[in-house]
Amino acid sequence: YLHWIKRFILFHKKRHPQTMGSEEVRLFLSSLANSRHVAINTQKIALNALAFLYNRFLQQPLGDIDYIPASKPRRLPSVISANEVQRILQVMDTRNQVIFTLLYGAGLRINECLRLRVKDFDFDNGCITVHDGKGGKSRNSLLPTRLIPAIK
Repeated sequence: YLHWIKRFILFHKKRHPQTMGSEEVRLFLSSLANSRHVAINTQKIALNALAFLYNRFLQQPLGDIDYIPASKPRRLPSVISANEVQRILQVMDTRNQVIFTLLYGAGLRINECLRLRVKDFDFDNGCITVHDGKGGKSRNSLLPTRLIPAIK
């Protein structure tokens, strides 16, 4: 907490916290999001530190502070390697191997896989028709050729 209190004081050119209030806290927290690009949890820690300072030490409650929240970072999903897939498949029975390979190999979502019907498989062209996928749209996906005998 001391780190954030120190940064708050330095941000406001070494003014004493007792001479400041919720407006200065709002400006500081918003600058963390806009200029420093801190994570949302870091911004919350800074808010907690300043709330602790004002509530416990200065007996000067801050009230509601309408600051600009830091944006949550968008993370790319991780993809498992082909070697990891093989190790997973080795411990599964045939039924689960087929389901997992459809999910992974055809890029299906779990609900899409659960809703598949026999008529959705086109073995001659090696594709699957997925109905009512994400966004309620239908699409075609590739059918992994090594699955055809197991599905038939």
